[in-house]
Amino acid sequence: MNQCISHDLTLLSLPFFTPGHQQYVHELDRWCQQQHETLLSLRHRPVAEQSRQMLHLLGQGGWLKHLNTPDLPVPNDARRMCLSRQTLAYFDDLLDFSWSIQSLSASVIQRYGNEAQRRDYLPALAHGERIAAFALSELQAGTDIAALTLEAQRCEGGWLLNGDKAWIALGDIASDIIVIARTGEGPGPLGLSAFIVDAVAGGVSARPLDAVAPRSWSHLHFDNVRVSPENLLGQPGQGFIIALDILDRFRMTVASAAIGFARRAADIALRHAAQRKIYRGRLLDLQLTQATLAKMEVSLSAASLLTARAAWQHDDDRPFARESAAAKYFACEQACKIVDAALQLLGAAGVVAGSQLERLYRQIRPLRIYEGASEALLMNIASALDTQRVINREDLS
Repeated sequence: MNQCISHDLTLLSLPFFTPGHQQYVHELDRWCQQQHETLLSLRHRPVAEQSRQMLHLLGQGGWLKHLNTPDLPVPNDARRMCLSRQTLAYFDDLLDFSWSIQSLSASVIQRYGNEAQRRDYLPALAHGERIAAFALSELQAGTDIAALTLEAQRCEGGWLLNGDKAWIALGDIASDIIVIARTGEGPGPLGLSAFIVDAVAGGVSARPLDAVAPRSWSHLHFDNVRVSPENLLGQPGQGFIIALDILDRFRMTVASAAIGFARRAADIALRHAAQRKIYRGRLLDLQLTQATLAKMEVSLSAASLLTARAAWQHDDDRPFARESAAAKYFACEQACKIVDAALQLLGAAGVVAGSQLERLYRQIRPLRIYEGASEALLMNIASALDTQRVINREDLS
């Protein structure tokens, strides 16, 4: 099999994308197809070890070089990041998960690190030799970043970190952890700063967690963890801005992952419907089946266009936060419906443990929660509505 199967090629041909983007997708799609047997063999290993091996594969394949190479043939733009996630998610959720967390965490160093920090960390992250995690959430502070409580107290020679972080992706295997902690320059969001923390330093401990979708995922505890001044990212008190900036930029990539999962489910459903014999014909011949498949295709197209618009606005230096939130909300909500509808079409075959659809059913659900729960995103979108545009419009009375 050598054709590109993870994308609708008609969408890739739209003016949102360049020939360079199209070539990149074809190459990544082909590489993923070539890794099929390797990825299947990894599923027998513990999930943390799977992520570790996948990052090694991605690094060796050159699919993490965007973390350390400013002059790529295809710019390290949001469109490229979104196309990467859709492709990887279509083939293997842990491949996408590992790539995305490494990219998100390293991008903090890319955007806010000084020259020495970028030189010290990015080459090894780009080769998959080191693993990064982004420690933001706490048990009582997820969406409300201003409520973070993990404390970074100034001491001689830097800071001491004390407290806990929760639900940290790759937290149990990370070598470098980006930590948002309270340094107290001001109240609430004004008192947060960002640090690079050595995960093997004394005082850092991880408690792995099981999840609906198997993940390398853990709670982290920091007990008098010493951080040197050289490991401060940006300026003191800049942590809130850093966190919001990274989440806004990566939110649209979650939409792309959702599209990748949903397109895989839709393809499984279409193949099954075309082959399944029923009522002296095929399942595909039934109008209800046709309507279900048509709705999947409409939702996939709409989600893809919303995501492409958000990424294009980002790359064109236009405001993109609202569009990123809208893409993430719509794509994740619709993807859950598509996977559920695909499972319904397969009937009993869809609920067999270990089947592709069973895995997709588990994998798609968390996307509606992380990097902005759907309800929080709706609030963000509503707050950006332009009431001044209509308030004095007499023709709307």
